[in-house]
Amino acid sequence: MPELKVTLLTYTPQPQKIMAAAAKLCYARSDIDTVMDGLTDQKTDSFIEMLSGLGHESPMEHMNFTFGIENVSRSLLAQITRHRHASFSVQSQRYVKELDFEFITPPQIADNPEAKKIYLTTMQDIANSYNTLADMLKKANIESGMDEKAAEKKAIEDARYVLPNACTTKMIVTMNARSLMNFFKLRCCNRAQWEIRELAFQMLMLVKQVAPKVFANAGPSCVRGACSEGKMSCGQAESVRKKFKEGR
Repeated sequence: MPELKVTLLTYTPQPQKIMAAAAKLCYARSDIDTVMDGLTDQKTDSFIEMLSGLGHESPMEHMNFTFGIENVSRSLLAQITRHRHASFSVQSQRYVKELDFEFITPPQIADNPEAKKIYLTTMQDIANSYNTLADMLKKANIESGMDEKAAEKKAIEDARYVLPNACTTKMIVTMNARSLMNFFKLRCCNRAQWEIRELAFQMLMLVKQVAPKVFANAGPSCVRGACSEGKMSCGQAESVRKKFKEGR
């Protein structure tokens, strides 16, 4: 099975300093020309701690982070795009032919030999059907007068309907720090689906490297206090806190 891969492609330069400058402008008599002046690491950290204590989150929106994400399923794509304060560019199955497509195998299926056999057979059947449909439709399109490139594009546009949620995709995602904090709160939780939970954890580890003070307490709600899941809690708050503290 292809391994999930996340890369932090780019981010706002001096992200923590930008956040501190925004806070400084809100709370002190500062001018734009001088708002960055005197923001030492110590003062920057102090502003961030103050904002955290006040619950003033809007300055976080000035920090953007762009990720390259590979080897995730279309099932995950359906989940992550529910986070609307984000920008997504996703490899299209309409323009890119899925020859011998790769797919994600859920751990519960991978660990069950009988289930895995059924699953792999199904994936192969789907691949065969997709290729057959794509070739059949392309041929019909050419016979109707289309050039080869247009004929294939129109063919795979419809053949893709048989592809499964398991089919892998890749995307570029940009979120600001405030949106990321909400994303981590929901998707790093043990109750989140396993694939997007692993993605969220890897994304968090990457942004912690460049903005450690901002994301010091990021993660599911139990990292910062009580679990917000109520009766649906996993009951493992202590082990979760340890995981996020140690970063593994």
